[in-house]
Amino acid sequence: MRPTASPAIWLAAGLRTPFLRVDGPFSGRDALALSVPVVQAMARQVTGAIDFGVWGSVLLNLAYSNLAREVWLEAGLEPHVPSFTTIMQCSTSMAGAFEAAGLLAHGGHALALAGGVESMSRVQIGLGQNLSDWLRRLGQGRGLKRKLGAVAALRPRDVRLHVPEVKNRVTGKSMGEHCEEMAREWKIGRLEQDELALRSHQGTIAAQDAGFFDDLIVPVDGISRDAFPRRDTSLEKLAALRPAFDRSSGQGTLTAGNSSPLTDGAAALWIATDEGLSRLPATLPRARLVDFEMAAVDIFREGLLMAPAAAIPRMLARQGLRYEDVALWEIHEAFAAQVLCNVKALEDERYVREKSGVPHSFGPFPRDRVNPNGGSVAIGHPFGATGARILSQSLKQLAAMPPASRAVVSICADGGVGTVALLQT
Repeated sequence: MRPTASPAIWLAAGLRTPFLRVDGPFSGRDALALSVPVVQAMARQVTGAIDFGVWGSVLLNLAYSNLAREVWLEAGLEPHVPSFTTIMQCSTSMAGAFEAAGLLAHGGHALALAGGVESMSRVQIGLGQNLSDWLRRLGQGRGLKRKLGAVAALRPRDVRLHVPEVKNRVTGKSMGEHCEEMAREWKIGRLEQDELALRSHQGTIAAQDAGFFDDLIVPVDGISRDAFPRRDTSLEKLAALRPAFDRSSGQGTLTAGNSSPLTDGAAALWIATDEGLSRLPATLPRARLVDFEMAAVDIFREGLLMAPAAAIPRMLARQGLRYEDVALWEIHEAFAAQVLCNVKALEDERYVREKSGVPHSFGPFPRDRVNPNGGSVAIGHPFGATGARILSQSLKQLAAMPPASRAVVSICADGGVGTVALLQT
């Protein structure tokens, strides 16, 4: 029996909340409450059925083990439709789109909703393991004598709280500290970073003024615009900011101005076969998911956020493409320095050869095609939502380009991993 050919897989632009500051207007919404308006608005676009859902969040909540299912039910969607949770740090909702694509290609389904959320304002503080064990034993104790014995066993040193931090567990360093090391290794200066940050704000403001985001954002609590883009920023103002991660050496270059801010927000997109596309409005921007790649690097020797520079050449090589063949480059801006490090690595033929295993040159990198409508430095970065946000933004921009235009979408993530996608209209 010959295997059935896999169907073409399409991505269609979805919706998101506005991205707002931590402890701002969304501070009363946890991940569940922040996700529901997006999922409900997405469901209203469909004629027919959604076959399954994928949802993710990086900062987990102990109240639910399958966030995706909780979101699905809380949104009042069809209860017989399955949904599952995924996580891959900042690549979470992009990885969820890849998982959905695989199921659509081989599982007999036609339409999936994928996305993610981060409620940085509602991060849960956990208990230390000894205190957790003590509380469990206290709760399980039968009779007054056993409960009093459990109380007596508690020691002051056991009373510890676990406050989540934006740090890598293995190295103990924050993302910013790792990126400072990358910037020094690749000789990325402060001015370059501030210039990229300024372009990010300028691109986002121009896109806002042109109405680019209007049909990508679901108003929530009466808010319909992102909080972070700054119309009044300048190189002079950015230069006045102090280093945020290396404050003692005198060599720190990463600041609050050239780094993505902590953000509350949720985002989603569609993954579909040809049949699935017929259930969606014909006006939705869409592109074929031609290829995708995941990569990982040695976080001690190769730079925590450098995986995209290994993944992109492998993906392009499979398709026989050069950098110039890609009309749009959407690169997640965790930090301006991280974008510049990865681009500089992609321009280094020796690096590409050694780290990606691809033996040929891809030509000059078109820096002028990167993030024309701004990126995470200006828009914000709710970890679990960024993948869906950047994919939808790419799809809308591609729709305004000539037919058969291509985009590469790239996200780095904690743990030395990264995901990249190749789209074509």
